Amino acid sequence: MKKNLLMWDETLFRDPEVFEIDYVPEQFNFREVQMRELAFQIRPGLRGGRPLNTICRGLPGTGKTTSVRKLFEEIEETTKKLVPVLINCQIDNTKFAIFSQIYRKLSGHLPPSSGTSFKQVFDAVARMLQKEETVLLVALDDANYLFYENEINRVLYTLLRSHEAYPGTRIGVIVIISDLDVDLTATVDARVSSVFRPTEIYFPPYGEDEVRDILHERVLQGLYPGCLSEEMFSLVVTQTQKSGDLRVGIDLLKRAALNAEKQARRNIEKEDICKAYDVSRYLHLGFSVRSLKDEEKALLRALAELAAREGEMNAGEVFRTIKDRIGVGYTRFYEMVKKLDAMRLIDLEYREGKGRTRVISLRYEPAKILEYLS
Repeated sequence: MKKNLLMWDETLFRDPEVFEIDYVPEQFNFREVQMRELAFQIRPGLRGGRPLNTICRGLPGTGKTTSVRKLFEEIEETTKKLVPVLINCQIDNTKFAIFSQIYRKLSGHLPPSSGTSFKQVFDAVARMLQKEETVLLVALDDANYLFYENEINRVLYTLLRSHEAYPGTRIGVIVIISDLDVDLTATVDARVSSVFRPTEIYFPPYGEDEVRDILHERVLQGLYPGCLSEEMFSLVVTQTQKSGDLRVGIDLLKRAALNAEKQARRNIEKEDICKAYDVSRYLHLGFSVRSLKDEEKALLRALAELAAREGEMNAGEVFRTIKDRIGVGYTRFYEMVKKLDAMRLIDLEYREGKGRTRVISLRYEPAKILEYLS
């Protein structure tokens, strides 16, 4: 019995880094076609020209961001003349924040946090590109976070028309979108679409065999042999397929191993996996809630409390019920509702009746939303 228990200084993890969300695997399978298409779009930038603009579209956990990261690593190993910058739009979702990250990439530090205007940051970025004669390639990851308050048009317009203010600057854009309902080309205005003209690359969901192979590779790299039986591994694959998101499976492996370690076991058992899945399947919810502003959290909390009693909700009635509580006007209320919809936290549906009615429903159980908000 004793030999099956972990000692205090023992672990099931050969390499815990393998199970981190931002880990870029050495072996990256099943996205060769998409990687070739992306490389073709980027190629002009390697010759000093402007990279072709691209939209990477697919459900969450289909390899979009990892594909871009892999190519950006290759670019940085190959040349200094094409500078790739990956922006996490969940975190940096304003024009100033995005250009501050570009400035940091080019200069090695962020611009001063106070007393600096956007124009100063933009001018500094453009001058650095001119001076070094470098090409800039910007990837906007989770760009649906920029649809809120029309930020996507402001960001794309500034990036793609920079050469008008600073001749010779060359900037290409990769837009990564995880919401299949979003039509970016229809969303941007005419002054942006005239210079954007992107090629769309679709990332289909991984099939069961592909999920199995990818997770198996992570297990081989990240866990010691023998701690995860074939039966338990199949359960992880099944739970991953149920969620529809490969990232859930990777997080599930990490949490299941931690659960087993907590019980000082050398093997991951079914209870470890089931307990881990109760947390891992809400991965997107947790990330999204953390990125919300206080008034957006207040609105989501109010929606969850109303949905617990009513289910679907009429947008107008919701506003009348909570306007005093959250202290915003209808325009601001509706902007926040559209943002929550773009973030896949709620569904905003239009229905014909007495006029055109907007109906709000939650994508997660109200109790779970309230739990993550607290």
